[in-house]
Formats: sequence, C-alpha cells, structure tokens
Amino acid sequence: MTYETLRVRSGDLNLAVYVSGPPDASPIVLVHGYPDSAAVWEPLRAQLETRYRVIAYDVRGAGASDAPSERAGYRLEPLADDLATVANATCGARPFHLVGHDWGSIQSWEAVTGEALNGRIASFTSISGPCLDHVAAASRDASQRSIGADLAQRLRSWYIVFFHLPRVPEIMWRCAGVRAWPLWMKWSESVDIDPDPAQLRNALNGLELYRANFFDRIRHPRPKHAHAPVLFIVPKHDRYVGPALSVGLDRWLGPYQREEIDAGHWVILRDPARIAASIDRFVTQHEPRADATSPLR
Repeated sequence: MTYETLRVRSGDLNLAVYVSGPPDASPIVLVHGYPDSAAVWEPLRAQLETRYRVIAYDVRGAGASDAPSERAGYRLEPLADDLATVANATCGARPFHLVGHDWGSIQSWEAVTGEALNGRIASFTSISGPCLDHVAAASRDASQRSIGADLAQRLRSWYIVFFHLPRVPEIMWRCAGVRAWPLWMKWSESVDIDPDPAQLRNALNGLELYRANFFDRIRHPRPKHAHAPVLFIVPKHDRYVGPALSVGLDRWLGPYQREEIDAGHWVILRDPARIAASIDRFVTQHEPRADATSPLR
C-alpha cells in the first residue's frame, strides 16, 4: 500500500503519520488502540482511501513514534494534543472526521469533549473504546446501573487490574506474549496477523496508557460533553468492552447513533469492508459539503 509518511513534532516528541487518498478529499483521521500501531488500519485504509484523505498515526510510544520518558506523558491530555497537532499538520484548518478503536477511541474522547478541536471534528466514530469519564459517572448513578451488565463488564475488564501489577505484565509480554499474540488473535478473533517487529515496544509502552489514566479517571470523573456527532460501532461479541458502555449517554452526547454488529473486538481487521461502509454512511451524514455522495453505499 502506498502512502506518504510524515514526521510531525508534538511537544518534545516526533510522531509518525501516514497519509493517503486524494489531497482534496474530506479527511478522516484514524487513531489506533492497544497493543497496535497505525498498521492495524491498513485493511480499512484500503476501503476508504479512494474517496477520503485517510490519515493515521502511531500514537506516542507505538510504532515509529517517539515514546515519553515519564508516565505522565501518556495521560489523556497530551494524547489529545497529539491528535490536534496531527490534524493541524495534515488538514490545516479544514474540519475532519475522527475514528478511534480501543484506546484510540478512549483517548479521542478527550478531544471530542475538549475545546481545542471544538468545531474542527465533523464526526466521531467510536469502536470499542468508551469515554472513561462517562463510564465512571454512570457507575455512580444508580438509575443508570444494571447489576447484570455491571458484573459482565467487570469480568471483561480483568486485564485492566493485571496491567496495573508491577513488572508482571512486562514479564508476560517479554517471555511469551509477543510470540503468542498472533495465536491469540487467530483463536479469539479468527484473524491472521503477521508478526510485528514493534509488537513488544507497543505492548510495553502502551501499559502506561492504563496506569496513567484509568484509575484516576474512575476516581475523579469529569463532566465531558461532546461537541461532535457520535456513532458507536458496538461489536456484540467484544471480549473487553460490553455493549452497555455505549447506552444511556444522551446527557453528555445529545442524540447519538449506535450500531450493534455480530463481531468481536478487532472487527476492523476481521471485516474492514463492513466497518468502512458504516463509517462512510455516518461521515456522509455530517459532511461539510452538501453534495457529498458515497460509492461505498
């Protein structure tokens, strides 16, 4: 696949950014999750780049991007600054559509609910990555809680506690995790992936995403209201993020859309054509151009 590779400076770090598609087309920015790099978007890029200007980047600590020297560098605020920097470098002042998967979606909520990109994000498609503030607020609201759904999500989230253990997750990744990852993806997601030379780096650095943000946001949720229209793509067989985390959010999002699909967490690899079609439909609804049409539909 042919794309242009850029090095974009965000604070004291250089980020690797990959751009393809017609230069004058509407831009879509893709933000990947854990333990991936921007390479996880390649099947989806192939579906979108004939119609859109597709921009993906290795988040800090992953792929070919620099890594912060301290845990604080992985907090949501600098992650949102990275997105703004990448958008400014690749889109100029143009509005863009945002798509996030897993931690890419979690960190994108900081931008979708913050002021820096207010008016710039034309739409946000969230795949398997809730806003931590919304999750924490809902867990404290008895009217929003379902005992069954709450228990199911706690069971799904066992790995979050494991990732906070000192040194143990690092040992797991170094000793067996990297070699076992393609086998796990094949068994759990029915997806064949090639070994990634950066997999160990992605996995070890990405642990800091959990440690820098998760329990802090759960203990101290903030009122976060979205300034862009939101679509949730909700895989019903997601082993990590339950469907209940994307319901009952009208007070923060206003009217929003949900699309439950018969798929697992890494549906962006398993069925990129379906995800591209869903993104395209939602983006077309919120295009700045009134005459937008969609070949994918």
